[in-house]
Amino acid sequence: MITTVLMIEKPLVPTDVELVTTLHGAAEEVSFIVLMQPRGDQDRLLRALDDVALGEFGEAVREADRPEGERALEPAERGLALTVRALREAGSQAVGRVIADHPLDVLSSVVKETNADEVIVLTAPHYVEELFHRDWASRARKRVGVPVLKLFAHAE
Repeated sequence: MITTVLMIEKPLVPTDVELVTTLHGAAEEVSFIVLMQPRGDQDRLLRALDDVALGEFGEAVREADRPEGERALEPAERGLALTVRALREAGSQAVGRVIADHPLDVLSSVVKETNADEVIVLTAPHYVEELFHRDWASRARKRVGVPVLKLFAHAE
């Protein structure tokens, strides 16, 4: 059994579920521990810059309209429940939790507590953070002591 910690920022779409559940082939059973961080207001500027870099100017303007902080907890919990259910329906074991603060500290402790074999960071592209190696995957590689795979989430 492979134990994978999966860090996400939005619910997985079917394409993402298929991607993460087939990475190891049919012969390997995978158990997922899903960590989902709700949107934070501290990230608004970076998200808007990423939207502009992708040419999605309308998305950049709408950043202020999206729930953040405490208001983002309920949507994150619903999204996490959908993701865990989808992973289970695909034949994997899965549990999850919403992490509102210090995601990399939580990731490090979860990896240690569960003896995880790997971490998968599945997020939208974050060009500004990636440029300066401040994205989750770059920072996690320095902290967790297991392989960290970065994948880009699909949109529906």
